[in-house]
Amino acid sequence: MSNEMTDMVLHAQGLKKVYQEGQITTQVLSHVDLEVLAGEKLAIVGASGSGKSTLLHLLAGLDQPSSGHVALMGQSFSRLNDVKRGRLRNLHMGFVYQFHHLLPELTALENVMLPLRIRRVSAAQAQQQATVLLERVGLGQRLQHKPSELSGGERQRVSIARALITRPAVILADEPTGNLDHETAEQVFQLMLELNQEFNTALLVVTHDLQLAARMDRQVTLVDGQLQPLSLSF
Repeated sequence: MSNEMTDMVLHAQGLKKVYQEGQITTQVLSHVDLEVLAGEKLAIVGASGSGKSTLLHLLAGLDQPSSGHVALMGQSFSRLNDVKRGRLRNLHMGFVYQFHHLLPELTALENVMLPLRIRRVSAAQAQQQATVLLERVGLGQRLQHKPSELSGGERQRVSIARALITRPAVILADEPTGNLDHETAEQVFQLMLELNQEFNTALLVVTHDLQLAARMDRQVTLVDGQLQPLSLSF
């Protein structure tokens, strides 16, 4: 295994998350350790309400753990202020959601350009890079279409292109095919696997789809607030 493949991009240690409402204490995560390596494909599987979304928010630095810490590219989210945390996240992470979260008033091209424009990349350069990526995901003919003019699968492809445009170290995907019919879901997932290899971007997918999870390098499941290895065979 090359050094590049053994680089750790995301590391969670001793994550605990407790919610307090009045006299009621709810422990969602009790002790989560997780390592994600460069280029690795990891599936987190769990029943609804098992804490998958909470874990994803902690890994993304969008929420703070009650104890433990998360490090992205060797830097701990919990030791950074909001601005620096946001900068680190925007530098090294991409996101794909079940519902695409594209801006409805922008074209496919403008949506994909957006992360680069936020980084002050010139419009010409951002447009060139976004065009290349949209062509790669099969949308070269749809650059000027707005989300309302695209199918569900096309919108998700735009979302994937937007996540990849910054060449992140890791993409966090939350039920990325959960809103698509079976055939479209298969096409979108296959595309994600191809791009994972091409870009050597680690892919962490939260899913309840066991067949999809089985095609990842590694599968874990959340049980009683802790991650456990999951063995899948069909």
